[in-house]
Amino acid sequence: MSASRGTLRLDTARLDDGALDGWQREIGLPLPTFTQDTTGGARVRSRSSRARDVAVMDFHTTTRVRASGTPGGGELRLHLVRRGTWTFQHDRATVPVPAGRFLLGRSTGMTGFDVDPGTSTRTVGLAPGAIAPLPADAPVTGSAGTPEVRLLLAHTSLLHDTIDHLTDAGVDAARNATVELMRGVLHRYVDGTEPALSPALARAARDLADRHLTDAALTPALLARHLHVSVRTLHRAFATTGEPVSAYIRRRRLEAARAALTAPHPLPVSAIAARWHFSDSSHFIRAFRRHYGQTPARYARDLSAH
Repeated sequence: MSASRGTLRLDTARLDDGALDGWQREIGLPLPTFTQDTTGGARVRSRSSRARDVAVMDFHTTTRVRASGTPGGGELRLHLVRRGTWTFQHDRATVPVPAGRFLLGRSTGMTGFDVDPGTSTRTVGLAPGAIAPLPADAPVTGSAGTPEVRLLLAHTSLLHDTIDHLTDAGVDAARNATVELMRGVLHRYVDGTEPALSPALARAARDLADRHLTDAALTPALLARHLHVSVRTLHRAFATTGEPVSAYIRRRRLEAARAALTAPHPLPVSAIAARWHFSDSSHFIRAFRRHYGQTPARYARDLSAH
């Protein structure tokens, strides 16, 4: 097997260790913990393909399939039901997904599932870091008939048919296209009416801002671009925190500047103002006094006196 790809077809009456060896060898992604009645008598057919860190699996069962645990590595997975019903356990909630619908979310928090007899599905899985931010607490459900989902399905069907014949560059292109199409599905709901994504988006934006406080180009637009969302969506996510994104950046820069004032070898106020991208020393002094109630110089003197 090439390190960049893998394919597997499975048609079996037992989901035992022998039947699943091929999955680990060719696809290499963690599998759910199937219940004993499933491993002993399941009749399933599946077709799986892997392109780098992207996996696509078609699954059909004529018997009930249950799992009492699922891998929690944080992978992004879209589970689409073509026929039948697939019921997921997410933390303490039960989320049934009937034919013509999908569930999209992190594997984290998914504690099990139950697949009805006669169910056919497709799952598209991405590595944890392929797209950020993601819904960390609640999965997203939607219609399989939206244009973004239909385009993703068409592409992944073609990936199934061509993966064995692609060059390494072709595998990379197929992988990247899958990620972008999955991003399109996600953004349809991020930019729509899915409030569960706001906390995850705000957290990701804060983490990114903290890493770029000394970057002169740090703005809400920069954060939105890096996180692949609109500026409007970013502002809407921060509205749920009670602190606008620009105010967060300003506060974190002031906190960093305050720490710099008390360093063993502190920089002059003018240098600190420049490092944390205040327009000039006067602007920095005014902002500092407004936030902390005293000037930077007075703050440093009072602290050293103690």
